[in-house]
Amino acid sequence: MITVAKGFGLSLYAADLGDAKQMALGDKGTLFVGSYKTGVIHALVDSNADGRVDKRYIVAKDLHYPEAIAFHDGDLYVAESSRIIRYVDVENRLRRPNRGKEVYNRLPGKTNKSHRAMRFGPDGRLYVAIGAPCNVCEAPAPFGSIIAIDVNTGSSQQVATGLRNVTGFDWAPDDNKLWFADIGRDWMGDRLPPDEINRVDTVGSHYGFPYIHATDVEEPAYEKPKGLKVTPPVFELPAHVAPMGLQFYRGKQFPAKYHEQMFVAENGSWNRSSKIGYQVTMLTLAGDEIVDRQTVVSFLDGEFPVARPYALLSAPDGAIYISDDFKGNVYRLFYKDNGVNESEPSEQQDPNQ
Repeated sequence: MITVAKGFGLSLYAADLGDAKQMALGDKGTLFVGSYKTGVIHALVDSNADGRVDKRYIVAKDLHYPEAIAFHDGDLYVAESSRIIRYVDVENRLRRPNRGKEVYNRLPGKTNKSHRAMRFGPDGRLYVAIGAPCNVCEAPAPFGSIIAIDVNTGSSQQVATGLRNVTGFDWAPDDNKLWFADIGRDWMGDRLPPDEINRVDTVGSHYGFPYIHATDVEEPAYEKPKGLKVTPPVFELPAHVAPMGLQFYRGKQFPAKYHEQMFVAENGSWNRSSKIGYQVTMLTLAGDEIVDRQTVVSFLDGEFPVARPYALLSAPDGAIYISDDFKGNVYRLFYKDNGVNESEPSEQQDPNQ
């Protein structure tokens, strides 16, 4: 069973997408879905607006780990191993897309632990999160950082460093500050270290990895350099929930208490004695502080995960798309009932069944 907050519904938007990772939305409503192992970029079209895909295309294949994608001014951007490529005017060429053109070639080589994410920021630059290539290590820059790239000139700036694994970030609607989720290291036990929600108040800030985890968990293998100023997290999540996706809700379909709040996709634990995560939560903000955390969708049925939510993306109608890298699905979270008690959860069958 899948548990959703009262008043919400969850439907299967698309299936059989391989290991579905990051998503991007085109100007015409096309949903692009990246992958990791399969090397494919899917384009999904709901031409009759009934909440389910009826046309699907492969706009790129045989790529090297194209999990990170972004859409901007009609073009689709894809991060491969050491470069970023652009597919021009992609929505008008879904049947026969152009070959991708390289726009940046200074990413570090891809490893099986260094995950990526991309989004265009309010300033028009392409922000790229580059994970550390290890569980815990001192890795050379730009591993473990977020950089901002001017895709027209190729110039880049380091926005944040001292990160371990960031695949979810977004800008707050009220002040355009950058928030991101960072996944803590493994093999410190069931409860350590907490996963993190961070905010960039000062460009270039260091967030602790690999020396300090969460607020004050010291790393046994590495001593913090003298004089290094570490920015602590704004909020600590339970260890091993794996916050892969982060999105501020800018739609109007959900009730007012959800507006402009932070939604987080918790991909779920793998090296823990009992499972945790596998859910989408809402973090309620009061100014710059997170004051509450509540589950909106749970994909964990006892110790059995029905899905592993990876990325979140607002749909044109105010619903939220949820990618699932466990079964290769994209789900659609929508609000359906304005006359019920929202504090009470409800259950529904797995939409796959």
